[in-house]
This record gives sequence, C-alpha cells and structure tokens, in this order.
Amino acid sequence: MPTAINAAVAQQTAAGSVPSPTISTTTEGTGGGTGGIYSAIISRNQPIIKVKEKTYEELHKKCLEKNILYEDPDFPPNESSLFYSQKIPIKFEWKRPREICENPRFIIGGANRTDICQGELGDCWFLAAIACLTLNKKLLCRVIPHDQSFIQNYAGIFHFQFWRYGDWVDVVIDDCLPTYNNQLVFTKSSQRNEFWSALLEKAYAKLHGSYEALKGGNTTEAMEDFTGGVTEFYEIKDAPKDIYKIMKHAIDRGSLMASSIDTIVPMQYETRMSCGLVKGHAYSVTAVEETTFKGEKIRLVRLRNPWGQVEWNGPWSDKSEEWNFINEEEKIRLQHKIVEDGEFWISFEDFMRHFTKLEICNLTPDTLEADKLQTWTVSVNEGRWVRGCSAGGCRNYPDTFWTNPQYRLKLLEEDDDPEDEEVICSFLVALMQKNRRKERKLGANLYTIGFAIYEVPKEMHGTKHHLQKDFFLYNASKARSKTYINMREISERFRLPPSEYVVIPSTYEPHQEGEFILRVFSEKRSLSEEVENMIEAERPSRPSAKTREGSEEEKQFRNIFRQIAGDDMEINAEELRNVLNNVVKKHKDLKTEGFELESCRSMIALMDTDGSGKINFDEFRHLWDKIKSWQKIFKHYDTDHSGTINSYEMRNAVNDAGFRLNNQLYDIITMRYADKNMNIDFDSFICCFVRLDAMFRAFHAFDKDGDGIIKLNVLEWLQLTLYA
Repeated sequence: MPTAINAAVAQQTAAGSVPSPTISTTTEGTGGGTGGIYSAIISRNQPIIKVKEKTYEELHKKCLEKNILYEDPDFPPNESSLFYSQKIPIKFEWKRPREICENPRFIIGGANRTDICQGELGDCWFLAAIACLTLNKKLLCRVIPHDQSFIQNYAGIFHFQFWRYGDWVDVVIDDCLPTYNNQLVFTKSSQRNEFWSALLEKAYAKLHGSYEALKGGNTTEAMEDFTGGVTEFYEIKDAPKDIYKIMKHAIDRGSLMASSIDTIVPMQYETRMSCGLVKGHAYSVTAVEETTFKGEKIRLVRLRNPWGQVEWNGPWSDKSEEWNFINEEEKIRLQHKIVEDGEFWISFEDFMRHFTKLEICNLTPDTLEADKLQTWTVSVNEGRWVRGCSAGGCRNYPDTFWTNPQYRLKLLEEDDDPEDEEVICSFLVALMQKNRRKERKLGANLYTIGFAIYEVPKEMHGTKHHLQKDFFLYNASKARSKTYINMREISERFRLPPSEYVVIPSTYEPHQEGEFILRVFSEKRSLSEEVENMIEAERPSRPSAKTREGSEEEKQFRNIFRQIAGDDMEINAEELRNVLNNVVKKHKDLKTEGFELESCRSMIALMDTDGSGKINFDEFRHLWDKIKSWQKIFKHYDTDHSGTINSYEMRNAVNDAGFRLNNQLYDIITMRYADKNMNIDFDSFICCFVRLDAMFRAFHAFDKDGDGIIKLNVLEWLQLTLYA
C-alpha cells in the first residue's frame, strides 16, 4: 500500500511493513493551471506554433543602435517582481551596477564558488547548486554565456540559459537589481563590483515569476535546471555501504552534489549548531578526497555554506590541529585555506554523523557503482493529470488508479554484465511535476507523487490498449517508487528482466490536476511511449428496414412520429425533443429530466444528410437505435441509479460504444460534459456520443482516400463545426 511521505522527513518504509497511508504536508525544503481548452486540444506529439520572441542578440543590437539601456517589460523593477504574498516595510531601490559601484564587472577572475554569498532570501538551495555548477566549466558556460560585459558593447541586457522540462530556454533580463542603502538585497559576490551571481539569481527569479518564488526548495531542483541531468537521493542513515565510493565517482564525473541537515521542527530552519553546522540548510559538496594522517588513510569531504561564512569548527576545519600533521604540498593539493569563506573540510565519518540527506545530480545516469563510464539512452514523455478523467491517485484508490496516464516500457536488450547470472535490464525512472513553483502565487504547492511499474501480459505485448481496472485488482506491481513524496521530482533505479512493462505516474490522492514529465533512462535499447494513441470508431451497419417493419414497436414509433411530424413526415429539433422526451418518460428506471433543445439540435445535425435541418422517419429510427444502445451503456455504469455516471467511468463507456480515443480526448470530454462534482448526466452523456458519432462520420466523409488525413477550406471547416 503506497504511503505518502513528507519531503522534509522522507522516512522510507521497509517493504512488507507499510503502515496505513498518511498524507504529507508540503514543506519549504532547505533554506526556508492550464491554458484552457485549446491547450488541452493540442496533441503533445504535435509542434505548437508560437509567436517568435526577440532573441537576446536582436534586443542587444537594437539597444546599441538606439544608444539606450534595456528595460525588461516582462520582469519590471517593482514589487510585482519581488513578492506576491507579503509587503516589505522598507522600500527597495532598483539600481544598475554602474549606480551601485565604480568599475562594475560581470565576472572577475572566472566564476567560482566564492562569488556566491546569500542575501535576504531563503534560497540557499539555489546558491548551493550554483557553487556546484562553478566546478564544471563546460556546464557553467552553458548556463552563463561568457560573452557578456559591463565594458564592451554594454546595453544593460544579459541572458542565461536553463533546462526546463526537456528544452533549454534563454532567459533575457535587464541589470536593474534590488538594493537597500546602496547594497544588494539578495545574492552578491564577495567582491562588491562582481555581478554574475546576482544577475543569474534574477534570471532564475524571472523564470519562476518572482524572487519570492525562490524561497525554500531542494538543491536538486536547481541542479537539474542547470544540467538537464537526473537526481538521486540518499537518506544518509540508509545509505549503501559504498556511499563514499559513489560520492567520489560523482565528483570525478562532474556530477553536481549537495547535502543538508533536516530538521523536523520548522522553527529550527537555518539554525546554527554549536559545531558550526546549520540545520535546515543546503551545502554544496565541492570535493571528496583521501589523505594520509598519522600513517593512516583518512577520507575527507569538502563542503561550502552558501552564506559565504559560518563554517564547521570540528576536526579538519580550517584552523583545526589535524592540519599540523599535513605537509605543505598536500595542503596545496587539497586547497586548504584559513579564511572565513564558508568552505571547509570535514572527515567522512563526521559528515555521515551530522548530515541527513545527500543529493547527486548526474549529468547522465551513469552507474556510479561501476568503474567504467556507461552510455544511457533516454526517452521523455510529457503528460498531465486531469481531474475527473486521468487524475486517479495511487493504488490505494482502485476505482480510479487505472485511469492515470499509462506508458509502455519495452526493455529490449539485457545488460552487458558477465558477472550477472540473471538476464537483467537496468533502467532509471524519473517523474517530475511541472510549474508548481511558478504557480505558488496562485496557491499551488508540490503534489505528493510516485509511480508503479507492472508487467504487461504476453498476450497484450505490442498492443496499445489502456490496462483496465480489473488488471490492477489482480496483478501486483513488479517495481515501484519507494515512497510517494512531495518533491518536484522522484527517481529510482530498477533491474528487471527483458519484457514489456507499463509505468503509471500518479499523485498520492486522486482528483489533483497538474502536468508532469516522465523520463526513462536505460543502459540498453528500450522504447517508452504513452499507450492508447489510436483514434478510431467502429462503424456498424444499419439494420435493414424489413427486419423491423412488422414489429409492434415499429408501429408505435411510426404513429408517434406521424402525429408530431405531420404530412411531410419530417421533424425539426424542437419536434425531435418532444418525440424523445415522450419515449424517455416511459422508461421509469432512467432518472432524467429529458433532453435539452441543444442536444436535439446536435442529433438533427448527426442524421441530417441533405442539410434541411430536419430528419425523416428512417433517420429518426436509426437515431433511436443508437440512443437505445447508448442508454444501455449508461444504465450499466449508473450503478446507484442516480441518473448520473462518474466521469472516470466515461473512458469505459466510450470504449463500449465503439469509440477508441486517446488521453487528450478523454480530458476534453471531461472538461466539456462533466459537472463540478465530476458527474455526467444522461442528457450530456447522449449529447457527447451524438457529437462523437457525427464528427467521426463527417471525417470519414471527407477522408476520400482513407489515409486518415483530410483537408478543409475555411468554409468547410465552419460549416462542419458550427452545425455539428
């Protein structure tokens, strides 16, 4: 049974001893919506055409030509860019670096970790990631383009690049920075006239909507935004025996690494302990080394406090006596300095004793336990949970769990490991929820997320069918995330035999809407794709009129129809409504107030072959046959006889009616036809099927060559959509 875990505590529960589910409370971490129906309609496999924004180069050139300094209209120098939930009693002044000091510089002597000193914002998690970034020059130049200056071609404009959910984005800003008493309020360099770190922080704040949005978080979030890598978490008390070796490999491979000391009591965030370490605070891991001390090998870890001060004062700290036994050459190799810059050495044993969490962002998920570099393949899938349709919650909710998005994972080739007797495929699954930090000002918090992996039965290999509710009732998962946790991303390594699997990402509770990105990394060839992407409709043949001519029901229908239609034997939408509601009244077991006029107009459009706005008896009879079959489906799912069905059941109902749709279309059906309680009444149910049937018929009529593609001019498009 899945258990939700608080991100600050993240207690992992041993398999086989899972307690009753508990709900986590979102915390700030260390350091104390959708775009409407049209965005839902756009297939995620299709390119979205956007209005081209001016690039940094274009804006820079324009400012130089006009001899003006750039002013960013999207992140203006006012309170809207600072805070969204609080008012500051003092007034900040926005100043450009040339107004703050003489001789401002972008970077002095290379960007390094001493250039980062935390200001009056709880974003140590972000600054710890920057310090890690400075250790990898190639990555640093990707995030911080170095062709920027306060001297040559200065125009008050700068840009930085971040990885955002599968793409690299260029964030352009002006260089106005918030100050108080002519001092930078937020991040600053140890050198007063160096500004790259302050400007990088501003660009990251713009990416998330405000400076306040950066308050509190996990270092891995920023590390991934700097690299596009994938993060693995280690609870230090449960770390593997070779965790030192893992850390050493990570540093050697350029992985970014951070650590922190959790605190259960929120009031104790960023509280200094007597040993000099700070609780609830993120530290960069900047080196992992061994040295000889009194004839024995000693393992050391170098850490950096983003404050640029406040250091560990125990063994191996800057002024500790242990350094008296280390020769000068070794001190130089280890870059030992006696200076209050926030960076210090600590023994590996003391590191393990005091710290609680280790976060490693691998640029690629190379196996850190191995001595050789391995190449991994990655597949990226974007998806969303939609309330009432595909936000099914975890396995504790069997009635809705199966409706979550499902992704087929085909593990095609086993690992090349001669020592492994089993035929095994290694892979890593990473589930990331999107845009929650940016939407904080709208009240959004991180959801508690996780995933489960099931093996697909052999008879279903190669199919793209969405696995149904019964499958999950009678089959156990082959693997799953250890916990459901309220973090931006959760990742886990697995080893399974070659086969076909389905990965199901979900929130802990159902009915929670949000977007996500699911990445699957594998050592060997694999294939990951969202299931159920076939769109089609069964087209049953009409029963012949002769088979029904003499039946009693046929005679009754003809009499009712003739009474309402008159001599021309054709009826319009209003008359159709009278016919249908007269018939429906006789079905006492069907709780409905009848059909709305708009529904009947859609029905006329479905059956009207000559564009007269009316239908004849044969067309009406065919329509009634359809409604009868759809009515049976409705009654099957209306188990409590309430006159409504749950929107989650609509997927099965649509399938029973002979339509095969994808997740985007199910989302649209829910948004269009479900009420606020996620229920669909009989009228809406029939109206939905009428619309589906009509649109499929229209498409097939236009698809002359049967290739699944049609071409319409604007008149045809408007005629089709307005009438249907």
